[in-house]
Amino acid sequence: MKPPVKAPFEELDVSTVNDWWNKEGNGIINLKVGRDSVIAFCLYTVSNTTLKLSAQLFPLYPDESREVRLEIKQANKWEEIQKQVVNDIGWSALFRVENWDTSIDVPFRVLHGKNASFEGLVRKDPMDKEEIVLAALSCNSNQDRGDRKNYVRNINHQNPDLVFFAGDQSYDHTEHTSAWLLFGMQFREVFRNRPCITIPDDHDIGQGNLWGEYGKKASSPAGNNGGYFYNPEYVKMVERCQTAYLPDPYDPTPVRQGIGVYYTNLVVGGVDFAIIEDRKFKSGPKGKIPQIGPRPDHILDPNYDPSSVDKKGLELLGKRQLDFLKAWGKHNEGASMKAVLSQTGFCGGAHLHGTKDNRLHADMDSNGWPQTGRNKALKAIKEANAVHIAGDQHLATVIHHGIEEFEDGPWAFVVPASVNNYYRRWWWPENEKPGENSNSKLPWTGRYLDGFHNKITMHAYANPESASDGAGYGLVRFNKKEQTVTFECWPRFMDVTSPDAKQFRGWPITIFVN
Repeated sequence: MKPPVKAPFEELDVSTVNDWWNKEGNGIINLKVGRDSVIAFCLYTVSNTTLKLSAQLFPLYPDESREVRLEIKQANKWEEIQKQVVNDIGWSALFRVENWDTSIDVPFRVLHGKNASFEGLVRKDPMDKEEIVLAALSCNSNQDRGDRKNYVRNINHQNPDLVFFAGDQSYDHTEHTSAWLLFGMQFREVFRNRPCITIPDDHDIGQGNLWGEYGKKASSPAGNNGGYFYNPEYVKMVERCQTAYLPDPYDPTPVRQGIGVYYTNLVVGGVDFAIIEDRKFKSGPKGKIPQIGPRPDHILDPNYDPSSVDKKGLELLGKRQLDFLKAWGKHNEGASMKAVLSQTGFCGGAHLHGTKDNRLHADMDSNGWPQTGRNKALKAIKEANAVHIAGDQHLATVIHHGIEEFEDGPWAFVVPASVNNYYRRWWWPENEKPGENSNSKLPWTGRYLDGFHNKITMHAYANPESASDGAGYGLVRFNKKEQTVTFECWPRFMDVTSPDAKQFRGWPITIFVN
């Protein structure tokens, strides 16, 4: 088929498909860039000596080549190793190179036409490092379309081995490609020279909330009856652009509507990261449980019976992902520490939502519901001796989960939003009292029951005080020698190169994992 390829969906991504060059644009990003700048950014991982590298381009004109070329630099000379074709739907291309040498740093560049180029570095596997560092971010709100120079400067200065974007890279529901291009241009200097993990969440695929229910068709964009509302080809495009370069999925069998899966694992420097899909298999609440609040997913009454919403047959991660986590937890070859990466936390970690006068007792968008599914997931994570890292909640927290008893589950770090002037949240117990075993470092720490009566022990939270407050990113330090994990929360507008930052250190909270 000659380009441009006709989009298999209507009224979606309209500024980047079909005759995109005749459109005025959508105010997200300038799509009509110079032809020497059409390669926006690249993302890569290396797993089991296989390099997977995704090149993201700006839209191409009909008469332009769809071919991109991958070159690596050896002995001061560039050598072409592969060619691939750009997909007109989403404008990405995927390179896959087997038998990759993980013992050396390898410069790479992706080329298009005569002059367009994007250069980066495939890092060697940092097996010799005592400490492996992960930078984690989420929720890149469209309320701020400016640059992210603070993040780029700070993260590059702290020089993590891996960067993780937990979801909501795009908030422009029906214009994913434009928003994804903006995200990449904002953060590309962070992942130009290191491996990266991006996973889409609800806003990325065009919904305010998502209960995927094995890929079924949702009845509305609210999605609370379960499923995906928009055209499955649009959903597949989003997942292709954001996850194609991740290691091969544990079980690639698609779910309903032909929507793919990407749950997998990536080992970096002897730390094994499981990457899971919180919401693809999760049951939707509408029509399956009693509606107790104004919405099927919101509970306002603190006197309701939590067992009434934990119905038999409701799922969270789904059997396929639980089987994966169990198998992954038992496999320790080449890894001395483990972590699970996902979109959101396994409890209700906030009381106030959006504004300080909006108290929500229980929120089914969180992984605190359904409780039986939550406990199965936490048990698998705990048995793997892993910690959990996520985003989504617009509120940074460090929580020690309880399953049967307080503190018998894994530790979890939910990182702050990259931009927090949209739907902020607060941890604010209604009685404003500390829980049992409070650490006294903040007023409301210790043991609590969340709105689903899940047992949690709050160790730290970062409540916002102003519109610009509460935004930032997380750093997680895995010390392989000491077998410790340190959680750090860094504010967006702090300059980590300054003397003040050396005193701040972003909380930190260190736990022993053995």
